[in-house]
Amino acid sequence: MATLVLDLRSSNTVTHVHAHANAMNEFTKRSELCFPIYLIQFQVYETMYTINFPYRRQLQVARMLLSNQNWSKESIKSPSVYRVGGNKKHIKIPLVTILSPSIRVPINSNFQKPLKGLVPKDLADRLTSSRNQIALLAQQTDVSAVPELLRALEEYLPLLIGLTDQELGFRELVEFKWKGLDDRQEISVADSWFELLSVVHMMAMLTLMEANSKLIPNQTVTTEEVESTDNIRCAVDLLVKAAGYLQFCLQEILVRIPPHIKMKLPVDLQENVIEAAYIQALAQGTEMQLASAVESKNATLSVKRRLACEQLSYFGQAHYCLSTCDNLNGYGKKHLSFIKWKYLEAKAAAYYYHGLITDKGSEPSCHISAVCCFLAAEAILTESKKACLNFCLTLPITRAPTAWGAMKHLNKKVPETAAKKSQMYAYLLEQEKGLEVVPELPEFELSLKADEYELPDKDAAWESEEWMIPNQTLRNHFTDDEGDDK
Repeated sequence: MATLVLDLRSSNTVTHVHAHANAMNEFTKRSELCFPIYLIQFQVYETMYTINFPYRRQLQVARMLLSNQNWSKESIKSPSVYRVGGNKKHIKIPLVTILSPSIRVPINSNFQKPLKGLVPKDLADRLTSSRNQIALLAQQTDVSAVPELLRALEEYLPLLIGLTDQELGFRELVEFKWKGLDDRQEISVADSWFELLSVVHMMAMLTLMEANSKLIPNQTVTTEEVESTDNIRCAVDLLVKAAGYLQFCLQEILVRIPPHIKMKLPVDLQENVIEAAYIQALAQGTEMQLASAVESKNATLSVKRRLACEQLSYFGQAHYCLSTCDNLNGYGKKHLSFIKWKYLEAKAAAYYYHGLITDKGSEPSCHISAVCCFLAAEAILTESKKACLNFCLTLPITRAPTAWGAMKHLNKKVPETAAKKSQMYAYLLEQEKGLEVVPELPEFELSLKADEYELPDKDAAWESEEWMIPNQTLRNHFTDDEGDDK
């Protein structure tokens, strides 16, 4: 029985014959129960999908997904992936090529009371001012102000490092409060190494956001295509920089945080999640390199296959790290669905290029293996489009850009090659049915490495030997504390 639905590409209605059950089930779980229920169509890459959605919100979804029209906070409960601040009246569905898994921002604090009588007042004021400036920028700006926010974090670090100095003994004096922009979950920990972890992690997430903005500078258009080779090269530099921040978190900061504090850390600051984000950054850097290789006339099939296989290995490791985490929140599930989508794309690319190389052999078994590779690539490519849809619909809702780089090429070439080679070697497949086994993909040493990150030097104010801290009687100290409480 045909079902009347809205064609989101125009104002006219069309007759729909087939519904994708998986897409409907996935989306209705996230939808409000409201009747009557209609089916809605929209497009991911070149494929038309249909989903089940409440009637009173279907036009909003249509315009959001395809024309990026604003939604009010009442229409969508979860904030956008690429909003840094939380004071916007309207939220836009972002285009995502490089995913920033989560972002956590500081809550205003005052260093004067916990450090009173221990450090000079002007130093405590600088700490308070610098940290509160970060909190202010994070709440009132969007992705366009990421460079300014990164500068503020870099200026705060030399001051913060003094609090981590074991000799000074200030590590547990100040309570640091942070909140997530996705779930508004707050955490408060009296440990300066936790603060350092949060700051460097925030720098990594902002750098990933900046890399995405290099590839898709205009978030307001319907089908933004990824930008030029120069921007892709710039994005690779930012990805390995973000990987360096995350690697530093894993190797230099988390190891200094005691177990009882680690148990309280939010999901996005847990070791496996940070490791998954670190590996994902390298995987997407390799994805950018493959995109450049596909566009290059000088890149050989061997180079393209190696990059595709490396990308597959990276995403496989990232998926393993994230899938072992317990209690993944909304952003964690979004992150996992993104990695699965990219893993399938990389696997399709790897089988396609491996098939092209294998087909150059002269033995019948080579041609049969090649056909198996092409057919596997075609099947995996179809699954990757479903995974892309699942990622887009996993809250918070996002959009995928028009196919670009290797996928723009593969979306056309894989089905064509699979059909052509299947017909060409049909007689071999009939004769040698026992050889119809998908071959193992070759393994390569992973070549892309993170940029090494080092903390800046401690601020000179911490090195001063002539701190002028006024003497204070116990009575005056209590009096001052009472005044602060007021």
